[in-house]
Amino acid sequence: MQEIDIYVLDNISNKSMKEWNSFSKQELINVIEKCNNLFALGPDKLTWSHIKIIIRDKDCLSKLIDITYACIDLGYWPSYFKLSTTVTIPKPNKTVYNSPKSYQLIVHLNTIGKLFE
Repeated sequence: MQEIDIYVLDNISNKSMKEWNSFSKQELINVIEKCNNLFALGPDKLTWSHIKIIIRDKDCLSKLIDITYACIDLGYWPSYFKLSTTVTIPKPNKTVYNSPKSYQLIVHLNTIGKLFE
């Protein structure tokens, strides 16, 4: 039997931290406005259209920025932002579908998590 090395993320040595470049409200608005409204929903069920409406309210925009900076300052990425939905799609023109190579996986992440990242 072949041995398989399993790595636990907690045992991987930390890499040096990168300096975080701050961003302005306008820079965030510009990035969000460029996002495509036509994409599949992640587990949070938010679309970029929703986010574009939310950031029109200056208080909501400020809170989003505050949450982003809090995550960065604390060095903490909430597990909610890491949630995803995976869709399995059979690849076309396969003679048999009894192998994982016969399928394409598409992972949909939470929109808020993608935004903050």
